[in-house]
Amino acid sequence: MARITAGIATSHIPAVGAAIDNGKTADPYWAPVFAGYDFARAFEREEKPDVVILVYNDHASAFDMTFIPTFAIGCAEEFAPADEGWGPRPVPVVKGHPDLAWHIAQSLILDEFDMTIINAMDVDHGLTVPMSLMFGQPEAWPVRVVPLAVNVVTYPPPSGNRCWQLGEAIARAVESFEEDLNVQIWGTGGMSHQLQGPRAGLINKPWDTAFLDALTADPEMLRHKPHIDYLREAGSEGIELVMWLIMRGALGPSVRELHRFYHVPASNTAVGHIVLRPAPEQATSP
Repeated sequence: MARITAGIATSHIPAVGAAIDNGKTADPYWAPVFAGYDFARAFEREEKPDVVILVYNDHASAFDMTFIPTFAIGCAEEFAPADEGWGPRPVPVVKGHPDLAWHIAQSLILDEFDMTIINAMDVDHGLTVPMSLMFGQPEAWPVRVVPLAVNVVTYPPPSGNRCWQLGEAIARAVESFEEDLNVQIWGTGGMSHQLQGPRAGLINKPWDTAFLDALTADPEMLRHKPHIDYLREAGSEGIELVMWLIMRGALGPSVRELHRFYHVPASNTAVGHIVLRPAPEQATSP
């Protein structure tokens, strides 16, 4: 039986990918950022997940204003790095897991989630930067990936509660897949940031810290946090944090926090990162 053994959340800042690609990770500005991921890189080497369900948002690379799926699941054999205007990132092609992806898609749709099924899609920094943070610069990624894209770019995005419910449904889908797989689920994006307008550069450390605290200790509150709170407190792009609730919902009612990292700034954004394990009474050992 497949099982979800861990959840990871991280920012997916494009400048972080550029720092990796251009050999700047040891520069004084960037070194503290990448040091915050030492634990996760060691964790991944130890855990050796077979598949990552990677929740992210597309940044007008695969989708545009003509086509805006709320939830889209990638079921292809592979996903090429997207050209976001300056050429694709020099990272490996992302290998999918079509059998698991189609199983999840079927399970979710029968569980009354209207998923958009994608059989050809390039993936941008929202997906590839987290992969680089966890796995460095390998010749090939050491895991298969099921991409799950969420609309948090165009209003209305899904509610935090709907994202949580999707996470619960993903967990049910994974548990019903007969192949023995070690699966992780990642939520990406955030934390507080705003890229335009009079509040461009906004970072709200107290709000971010409270969100990280609640992810472990009071997720029920986060489920029902309205969109306007994210906009007001975390900036126009802070709504990306609802994607972390898909990851959190998939882990069950209680979790153990294994690692946390928060850093300001990276580019004009707050970096947030957390590693969670389902509580022992609800987890199956890898």
